[in-house]
Amino acid sequence: MRTTQRRQVCVLLPNKQHLDCTVRARARGHEVLNSVLKQLFVSELQVFGLAVLRDNEYLFLDLEQKLSKYFGKRWRRGSLKIPFILFLRVQYYVESGRLILSSKIQQLYYAELRQKVLLSQSRHQESLFFQLAASALQAEVGDLDLDDEEERKHRHYFLPEDYFPSWLIKRRGRDFLLQHCPTLHAELRGVPRSQAVLRFIKEASSLQDGAVTFYRMRRGCRFEISAVGSLCLSKLVYYTPSVFHSKHILRHLSDSHRLHINTRDAVSCVQQLEDMEACQFYKEAYICDTTRLTNRLQRLTSSMSDCSDAVEMTTAWLKEEEDEEVTEFELCVDEPQEFFVDDPAEVLWLAELMHAASVDGPQASSHWAAVTVEMKQVLRSREDEGVSVD
Repeated sequence: MRTTQRRQVCVLLPNKQHLDCTVRARARGHEVLNSVLKQLFVSELQVFGLAVLRDNEYLFLDLEQKLSKYFGKRWRRGSLKIPFILFLRVQYYVESGRLILSSKIQQLYYAELRQKVLLSQSRHQESLFFQLAASALQAEVGDLDLDDEEERKHRHYFLPEDYFPSWLIKRRGRDFLLQHCPTLHAELRGVPRSQAVLRFIKEASSLQDGAVTFYRMRRGCRFEISAVGSLCLSKLVYYTPSVFHSKHILRHLSDSHRLHINTRDAVSCVQQLEDMEACQFYKEAYICDTTRLTNRLQRLTSSMSDCSDAVEMTTAWLKEEEDEEVTEFELCVDEPQEFFVDDPAEVLWLAELMHAASVDGPQASSHWAAVTVEMKQVLRSREDEGVSVD
């Protein structure tokens, strides 16, 4: 076959590695997928999909369609010298990393969430970023012993830019993060790296803009979604740039809902297992911005001095008026500002949110049945050991 009938495709992975694939000019998405599976030594991608970047937006490939549909004239004029770029991206997010049975796919899932955390704009969830940083450090660095003299001298063993969003670094400062994050990391001492990865995935799913896929909506083509046979639910109206975008988003929504249905039993088993483990491992940690607290106390001290002068003048004036009632002054001092690293109320609210609006996606029901069976076996073994599952 002539070389002009072949195309070079480069697939970029979430861990910043890449895979090179050579396919036919008339190839469909499945041909690239098979090459990726072979090079990763896995049988399926589970929650991942192949995507193309168009107008700074990731669009997932319909594997039944020809690649020329996504690359247009460039594909027809292509050669082996210039590769076409595809991305391996998370297409369907899950509530727990335990639903991903392949450790290699689980690591790729973790790698993409790591990048999304750095780009997050959830400024009202600041405490959660400290939890995520601690879990990521435990997964990548391992145990940290702050009791060791050498460890204390080398506490700057990470770059804040690798674990915190830029806005948080600007708000708190690098010194604050370098001072307090090791303390939270040390709290996870003894947690295996594989478990730390699962903790990170679980915590990242609580991030408001973490485990979600964003699409830009613009005036153009309109499509509607409504529940079949429901009179109380209002229909959803979307505007997309083109018919192509409308079909793409609708397929993604439909596939995500289908996976949510297929994984309900598996999610229930995983939740029981995680509840059991949470009872055995529960810690609380607090960090306080002492610099900000000091500034507040200084301002407060100044205010107290002014109030003292006012009180003396008022007391002298009151002594001249015998019939006046005694006036009582009460000064309220704010408590030190603290960040609760493991807020149970927030976790419960986020858990309800996740169960109410899942963003999972489609997989063969047989695969998720296998996940369910495995989780039930783990639960039975825990029961045999005398561990309560309530």
